[in-house]
Amino acid sequence: MARFRKLPVVIEAFRWTGDETQTEEPEWIIVAMKKGIVRLWNQGLPSVKLLIDTLEGTHTANRGDYIIQGVNGELYPCKPDIFLKTYEPAD
Repeated sequence: MARFRKLPVVIEAFRWTGDETQTEEPEWIIVAMKKGIVRLWNQGLPSVKLLIDTLEGTHTANRGDYIIQGVNGELYPCKPDIFLKTYEPAD
């Protein structure tokens, strides 16, 4: 079987806290929320989730998950352990 390596691309991402202490909200997540692509479920409750519409269907982000904007502007959640194994700072 052939093996492949992921191309080195730069993405934008932030860690979603799910509460008022969220210090980072990139403009693209605000725009996506206004368009209804991203929405809160159980807002104000400890079980709050972020629902993100993707080409594969609706994905759910939990508190602490990273929200990624891909190379084509697509949005998707990523669990912290996978994110830290896959990405490193590009600055």
